[in-house]
Amino acid sequence: MHPAFSVIFFTVASGAGYGLFILMALAYILGFVEFDKGSILTGGLLSLTLISAGLLSSTLHLANPKNAWRAFFRFKTSWLAREGVFAVLFYPVALLFLLGVWVNADKPDYNGLVAVIGFAALVLALATLFSTGMIYGCLKTIRQWNTALTPTNYILLGLATGSILLVLILALNSKPTIVVASLSVALLAVAAVSKAIYYFWVRTVTGPTINTATGFTRAQVRLFDTGHTAGTFLTDEFAYFTPAKLLLSLRITVFVAGFFIPLFFIGLIALGLQSSMLVFLAVLAGFTGIGAERWLFFAEARHVIRLYHGAQHT
Repeated sequence: MHPAFSVIFFTVASGAGYGLFILMALAYILGFVEFDKGSILTGGLLSLTLISAGLLSSTLHLANPKNAWRAFFRFKTSWLAREGVFAVLFYPVALLFLLGVWVNADKPDYNGLVAVIGFAALVLALATLFSTGMIYGCLKTIRQWNTALTPTNYILLGLATGSILLVLILALNSKPTIVVASLSVALLAVAAVSKAIYYFWVRTVTGPTINTATGFTRAQVRLFDTGHTAGTFLTDEFAYFTPAKLLLSLRITVFVAGFFIPLFFIGLIALGLQSSMLVFLAVLAGFTGIGAERWLFFAEARHVIRLYHGAQHT
């Protein structure tokens, strides 16, 4: 599949924004972070900005962005519609939660109503992330995406990048970071393992062949005419080719920049080292690595339509 920048930016930015908000809500509900007004304002604005920028970016990939509103009316059958509905419902609940935390920031008593609202916003954020992953995970025409690992990785990567951002916000506001940094290390480690499993699975995945696509299984089918002599929209979008060396280099980038560097820097923070610069570097490395991961996610996908344009297997 052709890696479109708008979709890559959308999934990375919105994933991190939802992940950040989920962890902020969880921190308030469980009480392992004491928010002041500075951290609430910084975290809330950053999460909602990332989510909004990502969602707006996603419309650039549409042939007719002005018709995007129609996607909301197929909730029963479309994961894209579910994503849109959950994303819209998330905003008022999220804003109400942030307002509640802001109002109660200087009060010693724990506010149960705000916690309930935060839990509702958390569920909507998780549902949106899951729906985004399922947009790709439900596609049987692309074997590399048609797996439970796809929505799982979307959620884990969103939480992992969001956790780094939360550590940065707490560090910039001079708040304790050890607990959140320890949680971030755990999330990064789990996300790295899950992604490694996905890459191993992709290497061994088997998909349709030209024989199974045509129904002729007694002998090897060969295409004598692919129907064109130059590239078409279908071959450009669904038969994207990437050199093996580039794929390997980007996979290394994913693990080094996306996981190992953030793990090392955030690990130091979890051990008690106070350094906003280290956390900022972890954020830069993490987003670089996850950006490469998302580019690979599309570039390595093999649509079944390739079979009818010269490829003998996917």
